[in-house]
Amino acid sequence: MVGLIDLVQKTLTTPHPLDRYLELVRPTMTLSAMRGEITHVRRSAVGSVTLTLRPNRQWAGHLAGQYVQVGVVINGVRHNRCYSPVNAQNRRDRHIELTIKAHPEGLVSNYLHENAIPGMVVDLAPATGVFHLPEVRPERVILLSGGSGITPVLSMLRTLANEGYPGEVLFLHYNRSPEWVPHRAELEALAMQHGNFRVELLYPELQQDPNFSYDELERLAPWFATAQTFLCGPGGLMKAVRTVYEAEQLTDRLHMEEFTLTAAPVDPADVTGEVSFSTSGVSAANTGVSLLEQAESAGLTPEYGCRMGICFSCTAVKRTGCTRNMRTGELDADPDQDIQLCISAPVGDVDIAI
Repeated sequence: MVGLIDLVQKTLTTPHPLDRYLELVRPTMTLSAMRGEITHVRRSAVGSVTLTLRPNRQWAGHLAGQYVQVGVVINGVRHNRCYSPVNAQNRRDRHIELTIKAHPEGLVSNYLHENAIPGMVVDLAPATGVFHLPEVRPERVILLSGGSGITPVLSMLRTLANEGYPGEVLFLHYNRSPEWVPHRAELEALAMQHGNFRVELLYPELQQDPNFSYDELERLAPWFATAQTFLCGPGGLMKAVRTVYEAEQLTDRLHMEEFTLTAAPVDPADVTGEVSFSTSGVSAANTGVSLLEQAESAGLTPEYGCRMGICFSCTAVKRTGCTRNMRTGELDADPDQDIQLCISAPVGDVDIAI
């Protein structure tokens, strides 16, 4: 069948691939491209929008906790971003539910928050990511999140609820106030329906002692040392939780997904040289920030999806020079290497093929 489709595309549909003609009939009617049509839009929580998408037949589903890349066209330019589905895996109608927080400088998140309507079609990519529930469910589970980090762990909680999971579960989420928590009513309902689920929603701005600590974890889940913990949230929360688990020698039970880049410190004196984007014929003085940011400052528009090093959408070839991994601090001076622009910063003169 694949060979027949290739033959048709090469001989009967030139100069365009077959999908270009099929999408004129219906945007989601494609043979190879993955797309989804927005069927429902809800803005029930402050600062976020929840979209329900009906994907075409190319969608193969996701594991609870994974993310999917979404593509939209804004002012004639296609932009891709990564979002974690909040629905349980193996949803019967195959629909995808995304809850997207509108970040202050988020081009795509703000666009969807303000403009998404039923009938809009977006591009999709297969679900991916290693942050997900294991196939063999743990005996106890802690789902810990802050802000928009709620999305992957909410998918996990819904999945466990659908499966009739018998073990103990703590769902602990931090946010500004109750109005900012998406799906809050459902979370409270799940806690009432499942006696083994404990849902705790904490609001640092409204509490005298808002910080995550060992004592708080011990109070909410005295069995935490025997659980598998899944954590997603801002850098401060991630660091606080990691500190507790390292002190208790439980890092093998802590699974993390970051949605912001936590950069390794760098000495300003080391920020030297020039960055050349040789394919475009553009160069600029090195400012020390990521190559993705420096390319954008130079007027270029390299593709990217997550800006935190997990989706590999912004990979480009470093022709010459040395780069530093902003997460680990490791240096790479080998020429003609694929690097991720969003987590790589130049060290001295660097030539990038974009």
